[in-house]
Amino acid sequence: MSSLIRCTAAVALAAIAALVVSSPPAQADAEGAGRLNAADMTLLVGLHQAGLWEIPAGRLAAEKGTNRKIRQAGQKIADEHAQLDQQTTAAAEQLGATLPGTPTTQQQQTLNQLQTADGSQFDQLFVTSLRDAYGFLYPIIGEVRSATRSAVIRHLADHANVALLDYQQTLESTGLVQYQNLAPAAIPPAQDLSTMGMARANAGIAPPTSPTALWALAIAAAAIATAAALRILGSRRPTPDPRTANPATLGKAHRDPDHRRRP
Repeated sequence: MSSLIRCTAAVALAAIAALVVSSPPAQADAEGAGRLNAADMTLLVGLHQAGLWEIPAGRLAAEKGTNRKIRQAGQKIADEHAQLDQQTTAAAEQLGATLPGTPTTQQQQTLNQLQTADGSQFDQLFVTSLRDAYGFLYPIIGEVRSATRSAVIRHLADHANVALLDYQQTLESTGLVQYQNLAPAAIPPAQDLSTMGMARANAGIAPPTSPTALWALAIAAAAIATAAALRILGSRRPTPDPRTANPATLGKAHRDPDHRRRP
């Protein structure tokens, strides 16, 4: 993996870690089953933020897809993700949380690209961009679900976990997922996103952090890493050995091994 991919993956993972361990002032949930912390807010914001662009993207696919599989996948995702978004909004209202009203800059750019793309280019962009987004959000759902103290968040995470896996499988059924171009998963050391990190978030000992800002950072970093990986996989070339780059210099080094020590 190149240094660019490692760097952007590290930024994405750092953002997720910050989302997990940063905790604003606690709020009591409606059922008294725990406190709404930054990790809980990450799930609420992330699911709703995804719906703000993926539901319109699904509707575009239902209209512009070049074959029946793409159109059916788009309609299914648009309809079912709208239901998930209703559950997310209801949970946020129950917990007194405020959700964003517009897509992020990166999400809007992808929507704009889908609106202008046609034919097979549209099909591939639709499948690739949505599957990448679901793949990034999917593990966050599990992290939040495993440690949240809120019964409302657990219930939402259960539904989201099933829904996002279904969306990924729906996109894979189109036959357009380019598995050979997928970047390897950037799995952090266990201690970085461990139970200890989640316990700190629930304990509320970290300073307040904006989940929306961190979420946008994580999405942007993941998008950069994906784009870099695809670009590198398409243009990778063998690197010449610097020791054989200059035969004349190499020969001199063999003849005069002490030449570097001379003034």
